[in-house]
Amino acid sequence: MKPLTVEVIAYAPTAFYHCQHCELIWQQTGTGDKARAEQLANNLPTELMQDYQKLSDWIIALVNKHHGRVSVQVVDAASLEGFIKSLRYGVRRYPAVIIAGGPKLSPAGLAEAEAAIELQLTTMSPTT
Repeated sequence: MKPLTVEVIAYAPTAFYHCQHCELIWQQTGTGDKARAEQLANNLPTELMQDYQKLSDWIIALVNKHHGRVSVQVVDAASLEGFIKSLRYGVRRYPAVIIAGGPKLSPAGLAEAEAAIELQLTTMSPTT
């Protein structure tokens, strides 16, 4: 059975990487990981980071609960892909959950999103 696709558009912490050659140098000098950790720590305001942590915990629990029946893709709302998906789905508030390319649940009430996912999983046939 093909897993149910769940897209989550949210403000997510982002770390930027250099080209492969530069990354090799950063790794050898031991400064790359420290700089990246600093980027992630300072990337989002505290409130957004707490919201992202709650969302992350929910996603981990969802994936663990359904053992491969759900595939979750998190898209940073501030990225080009996030901007395009927000336009496509008419998302104006985050996080937004889109189940199987269908209607959005925005802002995502995680309990509401989980109920919709459960419903979708029960209606899916084993050959889907």
